[in-house]
Amino acid sequence: MSTLSIENISMRFDLPNGTHVQALQDVSLELKTGELMSVLGPSGCGKTTLLNILAGFLAPTEGQITLNDHRVTGPDAERGMVFQQGALFEWMSVRENVSFGPRMKGQREAEYGGNVDHLLEVVGLKDFKEKAVYELSGGMQQRVALARCLANDPDVILMDEPLGALDALTREKMQGLVLKLWKETGKTIVLITHSVEEALLLGERLLVMAPRPGRIHKEYRLPFAEMGVGQDLREVKKHPDFGAKREEILSMIWDMEEEIMGRTEEAEA
Repeated sequence: MSTLSIENISMRFDLPNGTHVQALQDVSLELKTGELMSVLGPSGCGKTTLLNILAGFLAPTEGQITLNDHRVTGPDAERGMVFQQGALFEWMSVRENVSFGPRMKGQREAEYGGNVDHLLEVVGLKDFKEKAVYELSGGMQQRVALARCLANDPDVILMDEPLGALDALTREKMQGLVLKLWKETGKTIVLITHSVEEALLLGERLLVMAPRPGRIHKEYRLPFAEMGVGQDLREVKKHPDFGAKREEILSMIWDMEEEIMGRTEEAEA
């Protein structure tokens, strides 16, 4: 089993005017293979900074990330990223996008073709594989992004608000797809979101981050992701514990936002 370890991570950004921003402070946690964790918190709490450090896009000021017993020092195929906007090659076909990673590794069609076609079928794009990406809706493009990430067979999938730009109905369908892929592939997934409801649905572990300097405020272990696999997510939302947890976390984040606003007003006074 592979383990993703976040060990005493701090991140400080030095500004041109001589001041600095402490984005993260002493964040530590561990994810085992196959765990699904959502990360939630007020604006500016360091959610995306933490994800970028996990991806290897940023080097932390202090601490380290380890995966499979080695230190993360930069981007690597063992960690796949799905962005809010798909970051796809719009001039390529759907199939060319999904197969891009294996082709860049030097694999032949005979090696990757079957898996790519299987992934396209899983995400519901089998009949669209020859379409150019620009011809697809936003929801379909995010399906391509998920399939492309999985085609590289990463150990960990990192998602930076991947469903934030979608309409409500498409977003719910994509939430169901994320749960299906999580259960079928056994991948470790870390998902950043601003939606409390989405964090509850897509996090068997849910991390609430405190405002700057970003740190872990509270962690929940929840049953809703497991309940949502293969089930209508609207039924999951009707569970009495779902509503109670949603209100608890909303109140928690609202109090944090109030604290941030109070600090801002004091600074401006």
